[in-house]
Amino acid sequence: MTAEVARLGIARPSGLVIALLSCVVLVVVSIAFVDRPLALFMHGLFHRSHWLLPLAGIGQIPKSLAGPALIVAALAGWFGWRPGRLGWSIVACSVAVVIAGSAKAALKFAFGRTWPEPWLGSNPSLVGNGAYGFSPFHGGEGWASFPSGHTAAIGAVAGVLWWRAPGLRWLWALLVVLTAAGLVADTYHFLGDVIAGGYLGFACGRATLLMPALAPHAAEPVV
Repeated sequence: MTAEVARLGIARPSGLVIALLSCVVLVVVSIAFVDRPLALFMHGLFHRSHWLLPLAGIGQIPKSLAGPALIVAALAGWFGWRPGRLGWSIVACSVAVVIAGSAKAALKFAFGRTWPEPWLGSNPSLVGNGAYGFSPFHGGEGWASFPSGHTAAIGAVAGVLWWRAPGLRWLWALLVVLTAAGLVADTYHFLGDVIAGGYLGFACGRATLLMPALAPHAAEPVV
């Protein structure tokens, strides 16, 4: 770990513990007291109008671009390209999104949570047939609500750019909030799902900056 990375507090143990505990507390409280009434309220309020769907779609952008960006970077590197500050930011964001995607998939399988809506057609859901809960290691798309992959993806980008572009931290936080708000308002996810997804993504972004190839550049802000 470089002195610059340590100076930025990217690997401060106390911060990691506080973040983990706050995530657990917020998610547990949300699952126990908030998720069900909020999802039913949003369903009754918007009736799946989808007018907030573009907000939720913010999280799809990094999911769609991360893989191609890494392929292009690898090919460019083969022909001699060496990334500057912006290039390192793109690579780090792409790596973080891929890591977050893998972690998200494993957690979805491990927790096996049902969805708020029957958006698959016949999947068990709170709105469709009153299903609400977790079936660990059940598997299948109908049991994959927790955590939110879209929020994890945009959270991973925010977790990198929080340090790579600290001058725009308000923007990175806003993108995560807007994505989460769109998913919850349109009942694609429970509140607890997006909280967990946001924390997971941000943690993956933060961890990416500790990788040996990326750590020396973590203290070189772009903005």
